[in-house]
Amino acid sequence: MTNTPDTATATATGTGTGTEREPVTVIGLGLMGRALAAAFLDAGHPTTVWNRTPAKAEELVARGAVLAPSVADALRAAPLVVVCLGDTAAVRETIRPHRAELDGRTFVNLTSGTAQEAREMATWTTAHLDGAIMSIPETIGRPEAFLLFSGVPEVFERHRDTLSRLGGVTFFGADPGLASLYDVALLGVMWGTLNAFLHGAALLGTAKVDASAFAPFANRWVSSVTGFISAYAEQIDRGAYPAEDAALETHLATMKYLVRESAAAGIDTDWPARIQSLAERAIDAGHAGTSYASLVEVFRGRA
Repeated sequence: MTNTPDTATATATGTGTGTEREPVTVIGLGLMGRALAAAFLDAGHPTTVWNRTPAKAEELVARGAVLAPSVADALRAAPLVVVCLGDTAAVRETIRPHRAELDGRTFVNLTSGTAQEAREMATWTTAHLDGAIMSIPETIGRPEAFLLFSGVPEVFERHRDTLSRLGGVTFFGADPGLASLYDVALLGVMWGTLNAFLHGAALLGTAKVDASAFAPFANRWVSSVTGFISAYAEQIDRGAYPAEDAALETHLATMKYLVRESAAAGIDTDWPARIQSLAERAIDAGHAGTSYASLVEVFRGRA
C-alpha cells in the first residue's frame, strides 16, 4: 500500500489577535528547542518551557514564556507537549519517569532517533506523534521550514493548526516510525550531495579553482539531477530499470576516470571508489544494460 503524505503549510508570523490559542509546553531548550518555543510565542500560544539548565530559558521568559520548576510541572501545564532533546536516551531519562502526567495530553517527540525508538515511545500514551524537523533553527516559524509527522491521525488533526505555526507540516499516517524513516533517508540525500560537492571542491582545488567558483556549477548540476531522481523513482516503483538515459556500464566507465583523476591529484579516493564498487556489484549481479536506478537492488541486499 502506498503512503500518501498529507501536507499543510502555514506561516507563523502572528503575535496573537485576541483569539484563544492552544497552550503548549516545550521541553528541551537547545538551539532548536528555543526556536520552537519562540515560534509558538510569536503565534500567541501560551508557552511553558523546561530545560535542565534553566538559564537557557531567560530570553523566552522575558518574552512571556513560563519556566516550569520541574518536568512534571511542565507536562501538566499544557494539553500539547513538544519534546526536543539531544537524543532518545535523553527523552527516556526525562519523560519516561513521568509518563503518568501524559494522561489526557498529546506527546509530540521532535527528537531525532530511529523508527523503532519512535514506535517504542508511542506506547507511552494514546495521544502520540513523532516528528522530524527538516530545517535549521533560524527558519522555524517561516514558510521555508518544514516538519514531518506520523502517529495517531486524529491527534494530528486536533493539533494541526498549532503545529503549523512552526512551518509547513506533512503527515505520513499511523505508523509512528515513518517520520523518522523519512528523516534519515532525507539526511542521507543531504550528506551524499554534500560529500560529492566537498570531494569535487578538493579535486578542483588542486588546479587552484576556488570552491566558490565551483559552487554555481555544482548547484546547477544538482538541479538537473532532480530530474533523474523523479525518473528513477518511477523505475524503482515498477521494478524495471530500462537504460533510458545511460546504461550502468557507461556510468561505470566515467566513475573509473573520477577515481584515477582523484588518485593522480593526491585526493582521497574513498568516496569515488565506493561509488564504483556499487556499480560493479550491480553489474556482477546481472544488471548490465540497465539504468543507474538498478543500484537500489544493491542497497536492498538483493545483489
